[in-house]
Amino acid sequence: MGKVFLAASIASGVISQLLIKWRIDAITAGADIPQAWSIKIPWLVINVLFDRFIILSMFLTFLAGVLWMATLSKLEISFAYPFTSLTYVLVLAASCFLFGEPLNGYKIVGALVVIAGLIIASQG
Repeated sequence: MGKVFLAASIASGVISQLLIKWRIDAITAGADIPQAWSIKIPWLVINVLFDRFIILSMFLTFLAGVLWMATLSKLEISFAYPFTSLTYVLVLAASCFLFGEPLNGYKIVGALVVIAGLIIASQG
């Protein structure tokens, strides 16, 4: 069951990050964002924090934390924690497909190094 909690925690965190990116892009695209901080802060609160998908992403981040606690109740942290590095790889891959962000050799090599490190770390 610990591995299920771990996978769900990672998935919740990744989905949360992707939702935030998607909504911030949508909210700020072509928006007339005020320059003065005294106006910008209320604008951000109204337009960003009250967005239903931003609220969902905050809930998913909270859920990821709860699932992480459940993970730690079932698995050793020295086993589970390296798997959190998968969030980097998953967000990288999803950002290329969903947002058209560029994927270059450095990012690919970096992701492969993370995966190799995870494979090595999970063996012990």
